[in-house]
Amino acid sequence: MRRSDIRVGVVLIEGTNCEDESVAFFRHLGADAEKVHLKQLTGDVPAELRKRLDDYDILMIPGGFAAGDYVRAGAIYAARMRKLSSDIIDFVRAGKPIIGVCNGFQVLVEAGLLPALGGPMTEIPEAVLATNDTGHYECRPSLLRLENGGSCVFTRSLKKGQVVTFISAHAEGKLLFPKDREAKTLRELIENDQIVFRYVDDAGRPGRYPWNPSGTTYGIAALCNREGNVFGVQPHPERCFFRHLRPDWTRLTGGDPLYGDGKAIFDGALAYVEKKF
Repeated sequence: MRRSDIRVGVVLIEGTNCEDESVAFFRHLGADAEKVHLKQLTGDVPAELRKRLDDYDILMIPGGFAAGDYVRAGAIYAARMRKLSSDIIDFVRAGKPIIGVCNGFQVLVEAGLLPALGGPMTEIPEAVLATNDTGHYECRPSLLRLENGGSCVFTRSLKKGQVVTFISAHAEGKLLFPKDREAKTLRELIENDQIVFRYVDDAGRPGRYPWNPSGTTYGIAALCNREGNVFGVQPHPERCFFRHLRPDWTRLTGGDPLYGDGKAIFDGALAYVEKKF
C-alpha cells in the first residue's frame, strides 16, 4: 500500500485533546488522516455523517479527559466503544494497528484491548490505570527504555534498550493488575514480549519518582498485545514529534536536527501498513 493511501482515523469524543496535532503529524508523514467522532462510527449521527471502522487502516485514540474521566479514566469512552466490539475485534484480527496515547491507553485498558491476555478484546478489563502515587496530575518529560524485542509494530525502527523522551501528562497513570493475579500477569506480559516501554532514570535504570511519575507496576509505561498491533503508551509521543517540542532542545547535541523521538511511533505504524497491506 502506498503511504498516501493509508487512512488514519483519530477517534475523539467530548474531552479528548491532541487530536489536531496527531492528525497533522500523520499527514506530515504522508498519510490520509482525519478526525472522526466515535458517534460517527457507532451510527449515532445522521446517515451522511456516518463512517465505518473498515474505512481506516490505522486507529488512534488520543489523550485528554474523555467524558471528564468520570467513573474512572477512560471508562465511559470504553463503554461507548463496546457497541463496536465485533468490528474492533475484526480490525485487530486483520492486523490493523490501534494506538492509544495517555487517556487513549486508559481507554484501551478499560475496553479490554490491553493487556489482551484473554483474547483480542476481553469482556472485563484485565488491568486498571489508577491515580498516581502523588495523588495529583504529573507533567514532565519522561525517559522510557524500549523493552520490546520487535513484536510491537509501532517501535520496530527503535533498538531494544534504546531510551527515548516522551512527555508525561496524566493523573491516572499507575498500571495495576488484580492482586491475586499480579505476579502471573506480569510474568505472562514479559514472556509474551508485551511490555514495550518502562520508565527509567537518566542512567537508563528503572527509577522511582519523579522518573516514574505514577508509581506504575514494574515501571510499565507502554504495552502492546501479543501480535503487536494494539499499542498503549501513557506519555505522549506526539508532544515530542519535533525536536523543538522538547523543553531541552536548545541544549541537545547530535541526533535528528528536525524530529524528536515521538516521530518513530507514527512512522512505525505507517511503515508497517505500507508493507503488510
